[in-house]
Amino acid sequence: MPGKKVAVITGASQGIGAALVAAYRKLGYAVVAMSRSIAPGADPDVLAVRGDVVDPATAERVAAAAIERFGRIDTLVNNAGVFIAKPFTEYTRDDYEAVTGVNLTGSFRITQLAVEQMLRQGGLQSATKALAIEYAARGIRSNAVALGVIKTSNPAAYEDSLARLHPLGRLGEISDVVDAIVYLENAPFVTGEILHVDGGKSAGH
Repeated sequence: MPGKKVAVITGASQGIGAALVAAYRKLGYAVVAMSRSIAPGADPDVLAVRGDVVDPATAERVAAAAIERFGRIDTLVNNAGVFIAKPFTEYTRDDYEAVTGVNLTGSFRITQLAVEQMLRQGGLQSATKALAIEYAARGIRSNAVALGVIKTSNPAAYEDSLARLHPLGRLGEISDVVDAIVYLENAPFVTGEILHVDGGKSAGH
């Protein structure tokens, strides 16, 4: 299993979710497939987890299962959703809670857990690029600024040793970070960029 990427897909038992499971398997991913009614299948690289996405405990079980079985999470697709075809003024409180529970609250905890795992794996760059592609057509850009050690509240006694970690021989200034972010803000043709503001640190590895 080492090296195989892992996708977690919610609402995976039918429709778009089931098609996503198949698509990610064709891409060579292992898949953790979650829904209220999903049943185990024959494919050892698809782990079915039954549960209600609205329940935070389900998110905990899904994340734990992904790590236990496959050792990582690379992609999360929050596919589970519900739509109640009524005029807004006719929505009952139960309708409202059903829609917000699945479509909003349901994605919250599992996204937290997935991003935490991606951060542990150093996967934020992949997330940035994926978001850039997903939302480019809707005018939303996704970029990241990868920082070296910035002079903020570092103890003065350690500044010299921290500075030596960077080929440029100094710590970054807050203005270095601000300048990078302002550049990205004003660069409408840049998306999916990982901009290293690290004094050459990444180039030295």
